[in-house]
Parts: sequence; C-alpha cells; structure tokens
Amino acid sequence: MSSLPAAKNVILIIGDGMQLEHERASSNYLFGNYSSGLSFQKFPYHGQSSTWDVTTYNKYAAAAGKASWEASKSTADDTTTFEATLGYDPARGGKRPYPLDNTGDATYLETAATDSAAAGTALASGHKTDDGNIAWKTGDPENGRLLTIAEMYRNQKKGAIGVVSTVPFSHATPAAFVSHNKSRNNYKDIAREIINVVKPDVVIGGGHPSYSMSHMNSLDYTILKNSGEYVLAERQTGVDGNTTMAAKATEAAANGKKLFGLFGNDGGQFDYPVPSNTPGSPSVVRGNSENPSLSEASKAALKVLSQNKNGFFLMVEQGDIDWANHANDFKSMVGGVYDLNETVKSIGAFIDQPGDNLDWNNTLVIVTSDHGNSYMRINTAKPLQKGQLPQQDANSVVVGSYTPAFVYPNGEVSYGSGSHTNELPRVYAKGAGTNLLSALEGSWYPGTNIIDNTQIYKVMMSGMGLADENRSMAAWNGSLSF
Repeated sequence: MSSLPAAKNVILIIGDGMQLEHERASSNYLFGNYSSGLSFQKFPYHGQSSTWDVTTYNKYAAAAGKASWEASKSTADDTTTFEATLGYDPARGGKRPYPLDNTGDATYLETAATDSAAAGTALASGHKTDDGNIAWKTGDPENGRLLTIAEMYRNQKKGAIGVVSTVPFSHATPAAFVSHNKSRNNYKDIAREIINVVKPDVVIGGGHPSYSMSHMNSLDYTILKNSGEYVLAERQTGVDGNTTMAAKATEAAANGKKLFGLFGNDGGQFDYPVPSNTPGSPSVVRGNSENPSLSEASKAALKVLSQNKNGFFLMVEQGDIDWANHANDFKSMVGGVYDLNETVKSIGAFIDQPGDNLDWNNTLVIVTSDHGNSYMRINTAKPLQKGQLPQQDANSVVVGSYTPAFVYPNGEVSYGSGSHTNELPRVYAKGAGTNLLSALEGSWYPGTNIIDNTQIYKVMMSGMGLADENRSMAAWNGSLSF
C-alpha cells in the first residue's frame, strides 16, 4: 500500500448500530426503493467490514477449543498471531450482509459481538481490544493508552481534529477518537480529558449537564463556559439549536477559536427525528428544535475545521440508530437513518462548494457502522409503501429470549435481538484514497471482499500519509503488532 498522502482531509461518518437491512428499510420509506435512495448508497465504493473485538474473539475461540487472544500474544515483540475467522467466519455468517448473502446463521451472528467502545477503538487506533475499552489496550495494562488517528494527525500534520455525535460527547464512539480510558462508563473522567487535555478543535454532542448529570461534572462545565479557547454553543430554552450552532460556528471561525456544542435531553442524547406514517408522502421532523440536527452540527464543525490550511480529521456519529435498535424501535431507527442521510448530503455539498481548499481530490469520506444491532429483517411478502411505517405496538412481555420494547403484529418486519450482532456492516467511500480500500479486500478473508474495521483505520492513516505511532503499518501476513 502506497504511503504517499492522497487525502488532506478525512471525514469518517458512523451510523452506530446500522446494518444493511436498516439502510434498505429507511431507503424504502424515504424514496420507495431499497437499494439506491440514500446519498451514501450512491458512493463509488461499496464494501463490508468485520467488526469483532477481543471479547468476541475469545468467546468463539473457546467454543472452538482454540487459544485465546492473550494466549497468542508474544511478550518479546508485542505481536499477536490470530485466526481472523475466529472473530468472524464467512462460512457461518456469510461473505456479505443479508440479503446480499442469505447463508448467515442467526444463532452464530447473535451469539457474540463487539461493543461501540472496542469498535470505536479499532477505527480510531487500529487495535483490537476488549469490550468497554476506550483507546486502551486489551487486558487493561497501566501503560495501555493508545494514540488515536485524530491525535496523530494533529501531531504529525498540525491539522485540526473534531468529533460530532447525537449522543453524549463522552459516550463510547466519540470518546474513542479523543480520549483514553479503561472503561467506557467513566463518562465524567472521559469528559474531563476531552475538555482539559486533548482539547479537540471541535466537539459537538449531547450530555449537557442542565438536562442530564451523568456525562460531565459541573466543574468541567464551568471551565468550558469560562474558557477563552472555546466558543460554547449550548441548548437554550425556546431557541432553535440549528440557529445557535450556526451562529457560534461563525463566531469561532471568525475569531480563530475552537468550537464546543453541548446539547441533549434528559437521557443525554439528541431527541430522535420523528417520521410520520403517511403512505406516499414521507415526512421526518426534528424531535426537539432546541437541539441541532446532525446535518447542521456537521456543517458547523466543517466551517471551523476547514479554517486550518493543513487539513482536518472529523468523526461524525449518528448514535440514535443504535439506541433505537436496542429497543427494536423501527420508527426511531428510520428517523436516525434519515438524519444520517441528510448529514452525508450536507457534507457532500460542503465539499462541493466553490472558493475554498476543499474538494474530492483532497478529501476522503467514509460512511460505515461500528457493528450490527437487532437482527432486523424486512418481510418482502408484506411490502411497505414509500412513507409507510409498520404497525408498531409497545411491548412488555418476553418474546423468544428477550423483551423487546416494541413488537410488529402484522409481520412487516421482524427482530431477533435487542443487542449487537456480528453481522457485516456496509462500507461506502468517495474521494481521495478510495482505491486503498479495494486493495485490502479479502486480505484477512480470502475469497471475499471483506475488510476489517482496523483496516479502515489503516486506509485513513495511509491516505493521510501518517506514521503509525502505535505500531508499524506492515501488510498483514497472519501476525500483527497489537
């Protein structure tokens, strides 16, 4: 793989907990077709990614009577020789996601899967780690802190870095790119590190302490409000969050300041966008206008980050998709994918606008998910129209092995889980360095075009011409330094 930089700017967009069936259902609701309505479905690169973490690997290794990840580690050179098919086996899960490949075994795909912390760490640092770890090595060693791609980009290229999410900014996915912790649940410690140590150029997310006290402490909120380094955009009663976000981004860009957006509801996250059941006429409205849309938050981030002539790295997460899928909440899932779709469209329009130093020749955009969730399936024998939602009833009884929050008595859709799955999420890409993804297809899984989430990291690193400060970038040969 060439080490010559192709991308001055990289934007990684994550639909948390989104698998292909969620994309297809949302595309059908919004555009009346399953496969080509969403903006990122039109990107030139389409692939799929394995997402397993060390916890998942060890569960499958134990079942197969094979050595654990830790037992395969060499103390001499800190390398691990592993079998990729223990983390994800295409013979059991499929070479492509359902319905492109319908051979996957449900029990296998639902048995074990990564969490968002380990998946985020893989994308941010190129390291497989344990469930719950935030940019921290497996086994939780005291010296286990891992530099992230954002930190390395700032260190080596003097570029700007940022994260945007619809969930609390100290939650697993955004945290994995701009903080380090042995536990994703240490929200307040993570927030403290983000605000006082890493200090990204842009942070936008939920977790405002006036609405939820779980995600940052009052001292760090006071520090943030009084900071001369950040312009603070925050939720205000009766004020449109899009207006607040745009005004504060303009202020930050004009004055050479960093931007911090702090919003959210009593659960910490932005309220779900709400689709209507209006057959033939799809409609989605914001769940609460005091929080910005992900699209407007992302545009605000780009306005500030693009002021840095050295380039930028930005991670954008639509986290509500995952939260909806845990509840088997089809309606809210569609709202989340709509929000993601509008965000990708807005980011593309920002790149296309004339008169700046940003274009597709120096910018790489990757859209993917960190893992599957819910094992949702569309019943094509009971098709829904454009703009139509299935009958969705609240539930409080056990169905199968778990108690979903919602059930679908007419059978238009079905769910198999309220948890993450080991299904292959899709990967879409456009712009500088897209060819690097194709070069890695099947290297872990011969006879497929599967890439691993650590290889998405590798592509971003190589595309930006970064030296990996955590380990070497040698091509995989069955043994990788971890």
